[in-house]
Amino acid sequence: MKSVTEFWSFALLPGIQTKTALAAEGKTLEEIQAAIGEKHKMEGDKLKHFINAMEVASQNMEKLSRVLVVTLNEGENAPPKATKIEEHHYIPDFKVDPKPVATKVDARGGQKKGGKGKGGGGPKESPWGLSPEQKAAKKGKAANKPS
Repeated sequence: MKSVTEFWSFALLPGIQTKTALAAEGKTLEEIQAAIGEKHKMEGDKLKHFINAMEVASQNMEKLSRVLVVTLNEGENAPPKATKIEEHHYIPDFKVDPKPVATKVDARGGQKKGGKGKGGGGPKESPWGLSPEQKAAKKGKAANKPS
């Protein structure tokens, strides 16, 4: 697979809006393409790919990240959502939501956090360690323990 170009969704969405506005005014396809090329400063093959990518993007708007324009080598299969227009394939690429972090639940019903180390002590009150009062109280407990 050889990448020809790509178009990000933030470039395609204004193009789609321009196309629908011009189509609503009754412009012909050639006039729409010329206006889009002038507005987005494209011409030739780049404009042709952009117009085709807008078609693919308008069919796959949900969580669209970009549209890749590729040519396939002999024997290669196109991805499932790819659309073939002339000799190029237009592949929509989608944003993926991050998976939530899984936490383990121990037998007592509390959440365990992974990792090594000594447990206990409950939640820390400060991320910077013990306050001077907590240090004094801890030293007091250690002094009161019989040996």
